[in-house]
Amino acid sequence: MEKFDKYLIHKSSNVHEALVQLDKLAADATLFVISDDRRLIGSITDGDIRRALIEGKDAKASVMDVINSSPKYIRKGENALRKLIEFRSKNILIIPVLEKDQDIVCNVINLRIHRSYLPIDAVIMAGGKGQRLLPLTQTIPKPLLKVGNTPIIERNIDRLGIYGIDDITITINYLGDQLENYFGDGSQKGLNINYVWEDSPLGTIGAVSKIKDFQNDYILVMNSDLLTNIDFESFFMDFLESEADLSILSIPYSVDIPYAVLETNNQRIVSLKEKPKYTYYSNGGIYLLKKTLINRIPKDTFYNATDLIEQLISEDKFVKTYPLVDYWLDIGNHDDFNKAQADVHRIKF
Repeated sequence: MEKFDKYLIHKSSNVHEALVQLDKLAADATLFVISDDRRLIGSITDGDIRRALIEGKDAKASVMDVINSSPKYIRKGENALRKLIEFRSKNILIIPVLEKDQDIVCNVINLRIHRSYLPIDAVIMAGGKGQRLLPLTQTIPKPLLKVGNTPIIERNIDRLGIYGIDDITITINYLGDQLENYFGDGSQKGLNINYVWEDSPLGTIGAVSKIKDFQNDYILVMNSDLLTNIDFESFFMDFLESEADLSILSIPYSVDIPYAVLETNNQRIVSLKEKPKYTYYSNGGIYLLKKTLINRIPKDTFYNATDLIEQLISEDKFVKTYPLVDYWLDIGNHDDFNKAQADVHRIKF
């Protein structure tokens, strides 16, 4: 995500100053007028200023004289996906994001750059040692290994940002200080990045229990070593429309049987299939769940995502699969790493 201050202008500014700022924005020429405490007052476009000049106002006039006092906006944490889709259909592409309970501007979404703004907190699991990739991981944590010219984890963080997922926590352990130093607080990417240290390994989801303040009602947990161009908006819409409690990204895996298969019941043949193909679905290491389920994860205990899944199934919660139709690769060993280097130049991100 980009820095958004360039879309903001103070209420004390004049029309000339607004024109200069709009000119720098070029095709994204929309400004949001704010007060001293960054509260949204209105918006200004080239058209607003053009109409004001026609009416006889000059370049020294206050921006308050030319603003649209009823701008479109969304609030952080709300499920505004359908609203955003409506904005896109009407070619409203520059949209301010306000704090949950106040009119303070905390972000600006440019739908020419960002594909959505999803009300999701993301947790990236990055605490593993990557032993199968030694000696590459001798002095560098696996998530910072580069695929092409970009670290694996940075590709995932940038993709989350494209979909407006700007609250991200990275769980770290092995050489975790390198990850902290590389991303900092995320502000350089227009994101809010926090870190949780695993003092000892807590499994594939156990460290999530250490996160205290989620900003949204939906949590996405993913492994840091995945190379994928998943459409997070489609994943989220499927989750909402199905009213699931937890959704698992699944990877189709087809098996061709080179022989006729006999299907039997108590040794009686009930059907025969000639060289059938069976499709199975494997766990893709990306999970979307309701925040209310986080309390199922025991604190400071080794706990895998599969443990949570089995627990929810036993409680008759709705755990569903989201079959991926896009690219996905788990970079677990040297062969996978080499494949990623070859594939990254052909994938459409």
